[in-house]
Amino acid sequence: MLTLKMTKTKLVSFTGIVVILVIVGVTIGLAAPATSSARRLTDRGPDDCTPVIIAHRGASGYVPEHTLGAYALAILMGADYVEPDLVITKDGHLIARHDNSLGLTTDVASHPEFAHRHRSQAIDGIELSGWFTEDFTLDEIKTLRTVERIPDIRPGNARLDGSFQIPTFQEIIDLVKSMQISQRRTIGIYPEIKHSSHFKNIGLPMEELVVNTFHSNGYLDSSSPVYIQSFEVNNLKELKKLTNLRLLQLYESDKSTQPADQILLNTGLTYYNMSTPEGLAEVAKYAAAVGPDKGYIIPRNDDNTLGDPTTFIQDAHAVNLKVHPYTFRAENSFLPEEYKSDNPSESASGNLKGELQKFIDAGIDGIFVDHPDIALRLRGPCL
Repeated sequence: MLTLKMTKTKLVSFTGIVVILVIVGVTIGLAAPATSSARRLTDRGPDDCTPVIIAHRGASGYVPEHTLGAYALAILMGADYVEPDLVITKDGHLIARHDNSLGLTTDVASHPEFAHRHRSQAIDGIELSGWFTEDFTLDEIKTLRTVERIPDIRPGNARLDGSFQIPTFQEIIDLVKSMQISQRRTIGIYPEIKHSSHFKNIGLPMEELVVNTFHSNGYLDSSSPVYIQSFEVNNLKELKKLTNLRLLQLYESDKSTQPADQILLNTGLTYYNMSTPEGLAEVAKYAAAVGPDKGYIIPRNDDNTLGDPTTFIQDAHAVNLKVHPYTFRAENSFLPEEYKSDNPSESASGNLKGELQKFIDAGIDGIFVDHPDIALRLRGPCL
């Protein structure tokens, strides 16, 4: 039975009630095999099984991403880690959103009181127009409700539009700690720091705040069930000096691009440079793991079928880096051609297990996945 304690962050609120309703309605049909396996395990840690299952933005294949409902469902399914993307508010609070732009994932456009906040700005070199978290206080953010980011592909999720608030990082930690009791296992937290240089340049740096939040909640060193991830480089090197928590270097799908901070520093460093044996050896000086787009491991052919594995995993393992590729999703829109279902709809579910098995056979250590129950059933029970 799920129990949510009342905390200073008021977990049991309207959002908490909806979380419970979603879990009751969804997990019975989708997560029973994985949940029953997880509940037989006592005091299991998130790194005790291979590959580790990282619930990408929660169980975002079933519930709108970055909501307490998505994280709670992922935990009940048996996910080893939950993954929040972190951005920051005007008054310095860490919240979970895919980006600092609020238009695609919240109902901000329907709030006339915030119409004047709509503006344009460059973020990581890209000109964007919309509403941005750094222009809102936390109290204002809490008046918004979340919506499904890709409703054409996930129309079932869109039925929950308006059901959830935007959670703070502390609320996510509180949820995880509460559910660890009922689940009888340790659940990991795997945040990504988004747009680090952008926020730092406007006077809202996140790195020390993320570390202090973790430390104040008892997550202190490399044995803690934590990874902190970023697509940038220098902020991870900064974090290495601030904490002994494990760090993960993310890699963009386009190998020719540069991390945002490296563009600002004019270093010329690309993700390709970072993916070579020499580049991985440099990454290993500050990170414990790498999170490449899955194409670094098994690229796709011109016909969108899976090609042959590269040496990326072997090269990373040679310098003691774990490999946690992203993102595995069940819908046809995201699958290789040979694993799509006969239903031609882009929103139809195909053979995610088949794709996952290819990557597991290649030797990956972890999986960022929107449908954690599917990955867990493939992995099976472990001790």
